[in-house]
Amino acid sequence: MTNAPTSPFKTPVTVALTGASGAQYGLRLIDVLVAAEHEVWVMISKAAHMVIATETEITLPAQPERLAQALSERSGAAVGQIRCFGREDWMAPVASGSGAASAMVICPCSTGTLSAVATGASNNLIERAADVAVKERRTLVIVPRESPFSPIHLEHMLTLSRLGVVILPAAPGFYHHPQSIDDLIDFIVARILNQLGITHQLMPRWGEDQSPTSSFKDE
Repeated sequence: MTNAPTSPFKTPVTVALTGASGAQYGLRLIDVLVAAEHEVWVMISKAAHMVIATETEITLPAQPERLAQALSERSGAAVGQIRCFGREDWMAPVASGSGAASAMVICPCSTGTLSAVATGASNNLIERAADVAVKERRTLVIVPRESPFSPIHLEHMLTLSRLGVVILPAAPGFYHHPQSIDDLIDFIVARILNQLGITHQLMPRWGEDQSPTSSFKDE
């Protein structure tokens, strides 16, 4: 009996980008996870591709293999560190509870995706992966970016919060005296990393006196 090959990377984290504003948060999160030597499983919705093209100067291909290559080149990922899945790739590990365990972050999360996850719709792989995370009681962090929130949005957030999902709105603070948009982005990414249990030095914790840096390490 031969042992299964071990991954050279730390535990995988699934990152899904959907069609809300704030694509920069999700792209930065991928970069940080790569720097922290985690394997990153990525899903980008069709609407998210449009948002990325609108909000950034980045153009990403839709085909999963080409997308993985483009993200790897952008983040400096090692070969095989980033894996991308299409919206109906039902053989992807994230589609089943028997797949490899992985925390999941939907960043940014559109209110449409929020609704689908709250109701268990599972109409595409992102929604199904989130449904798996909920039913398997894995860490799921949802980063909504909408203003104002309607009662429908708030009810869906409450439903998911009661199921153990972390609702982490993209609402950066200012007590760390941000000097750039990148500092505001890192504020939210740092909060996501805290929920994943991944230590970082993106910004000091409350009460600490240190300058933001770009080095990361896993606990």
